[in-house]
Amino acid sequence: MEKGHPSKERTFVAIKPDGIQRTLIGEIIKRYERMGLKMVAIKIMVATEDHIEKHYTLDPAWRTVTGEKTIASYKKKGLTPPSEDPLEITAKILANLKTYMTSGPILAMVWQGAHAVEVVRKVTGGTEPLTSDVGSIRGDFVLDSYSMSDTDNRAVRNLIHASGSVDEAEMEINHWFKPEELIEYRLVQEQIIYDVNIDGILE
Repeated sequence: MEKGHPSKERTFVAIKPDGIQRTLIGEIIKRYERMGLKMVAIKIMVATEDHIEKHYTLDPAWRTVTGEKTIASYKKKGLTPPSEDPLEITAKILANLKTYMTSGPILAMVWQGAHAVEVVRKVTGGTEPLTSDVGSIRGDFVLDSYSMSDTDNRAVRNLIHASGSVDEAEMEINHWFKPEELIEYRLVQEQIIYDVNIDGILE
């Protein structure tokens, strides 16, 4: 398959400290594998606060966009946001994320396959576990909510980070992995998933 083929799309996934502490690594990996995705990089590490801050601010618009979304979400639920200033809101979110994401080991991974970004997001579920669909990883394994995390003044615990777009995935992969850590290889099942004529099954 040529380099630009849809099967070559990649996305970044991190199992957060709570996912590791709840021994869900195998379950999470299994969900992505059985969709037909291929893992091309993996490592376990304890991230620094600086690394986490850079991760969330790779997109220069993250602070503003996230702050505005949070304010809008509060108002949609009939609640008063803690501030009307998006940057003030995001500063608190980022502080909580740094505490959360450096509290223990993280499993960083790169997954490859057709529509990898979208497929991983679908299987993972929505950012808030409470409102995630049954059948998604977050919907099946987490009971946390924005209201509970707000009450406790902490980040919502939702097991996984998954890239939100192809461009975001590229930035995040480059932030977490060196080029030589990404492995190019072939899985036998790829012939069934991607080969146009499914050749070579019958002898």
